[in-house]
Amino acid sequence: MAVIKKKKDKSLPAVNTSALPDIVFMLLFFFMVATVMREVDLKVTVNKPLATEIQKLERKSLVTYIYAGAPRQNYQDKFGRSPRVQLNDSFASLDDIQPFVIQEREEKSEEDAAMMTMSIKADKEVKMGLITDIKLQLRKAQALKINYSSNPAKNVEALYSLDN
Repeated sequence: MAVIKKKKDKSLPAVNTSALPDIVFMLLFFFMVATVMREVDLKVTVNKPLATEIQKLERKSLVTYIYAGAPRQNYQDKFGRSPRVQLNDSFASLDDIQPFVIQEREEKSEEDAAMMTMSIKADKEVKMGLITDIKLQLRKAQALKINYSSNPAKNVEALYSLDN
């Protein structure tokens, strides 16, 4: 007499998850290395003007930023509404610019200090008098490489249509 065998359930084996922690830690390490944290907390409003002839900076590590604009809403009670200068994370007067530049230059190596660029990120509503005062302080500190930050305009007609 023949014996009939019942077929066993042939279900799929469980997924091997032993490599999962390694993959998770590799992804975590990648994003920790690749992510750039914002260095400065902006306390002024910076709506950069439009420009057509723009060049990208090659080494951003050699760029030091000076921000100029009206204080943000939560700082207006203390500092008013008139345009202010921000160096790193704090408001500053024009007299603070020269020591700031000297300190930033000392933090860099000698080769890099010679190539250091000061970038002025100013709101388009800031009067040119404040920008001129900032430039004068930079000149006194022997920081003669100055860059103005702007947003790219699509075309020249876009610039003229905004002015009119």
